[in-house]
Amino acid sequence: MKNTLKISLKPGEKIYLNGAVVRVDRKVTLELLNDVQFLLESHVLQMEEANTPLRQLYFILQVMLMNPTGANDAYDMFRRSLPLMIASFSDPEITGTLKHIDRMVGEGHVYEALKAIRGLYPLERMALGDNDDFPVPQQKMAAGAAL
Repeated sequence: MKNTLKISLKPGEKIYLNGAVVRVDRKVTLELLNDVQFLLESHVLQMEEANTPLRQLYFILQVMLMNPTGANDAYDMFRRSLPLMIASFSDPEITGTLKHIDRMVGEGHVYEALKAIRGLYPLERMALGDNDDFPVPQQKMAAGAAL
């Protein structure tokens, strides 16, 4: 991490740090002083919400961050899933971003890959022919049973 990172959390909010789940009882600001794998509660996707191909890919990568002991299995699943997913989409922006996500994950930038996947959700809805908004996880979530 080049710079320190400050994260503000509200009372009762969770953050996932290197596989540990931390819940705060009051408003706090955490300052991360070194490299750490983390995921904010507002970005956690529950298993039942992984109802589209990109959300399933997101869930796989999320497991890598939230469960370091299962990261190798999740990585293997990612490696098997990604080529199939790239082949299933014809939208060049989606396929190009998926290839970039592959590079990010290979370089250990899983958090950035998750952000990139979230950015593809609107394009995925259009590609799947669904104009209704899928409920995008924002400010709910608890640790999933599989995590």
